[in-house]
Amino acid sequence: MNIRTARPDELPLLQHLEMAAGVLFANLGMTDVAEHPPPSLQVFEHFRQAGRLWVLTDADDQVVGFVLVKLVDGAAHIEQVSVHPDHQGHGLGRRLIDHVDSWAAGQGMPALTLSTFRAVPWNGPYYARLGFVELRTDELTPGLTEILAEEIAFGLDPAERIFMRRPVARQ
Repeated sequence: MNIRTARPDELPLLQHLEMAAGVLFANLGMTDVAEHPPPSLQVFEHFRQAGRLWVLTDADDQVVGFVLVKLVDGAAHIEQVSVHPDHQGHGLGRRLIDHVDSWAAGQGMPALTLSTFRAVPWNGPYYARLGFVELRTDELTPGLTEILAEEIAFGLDPAERIFMRRPVARQ
């Protein structure tokens, strides 16, 4: 397995991968989440050009996962991390997050942040096992507050969402 910057020709594959990963939410009855469209090709390209869209590839250089990172209030905000269902359960999401951690350390950033579902097993509980800590509402930065407002506008229940932070490992 290798992690590298996504290539332009791979962006449509990332959309398909995102939709495949969404099936897990459908299995929990979260059809709105499962059917939410993936980022547009333009959004993926923006992050690719900014150097904040990485893919995880198998031995044949086929994409099996990706991570997309925003810059939010001086931290690396994991906007999306997805691993194809055929490859889940092997620590690949952790590898992608560790890659972001190394990148953020190299950029002098103090932390990784993300927003996720509180009770979905591969969301809040998973990230807690990776060292992320839930932020209280009064700990949200202006940028994270803006993301929360966007999530509410999309129709997500703020009681089911959490924001988490993990200090960047210093190298």
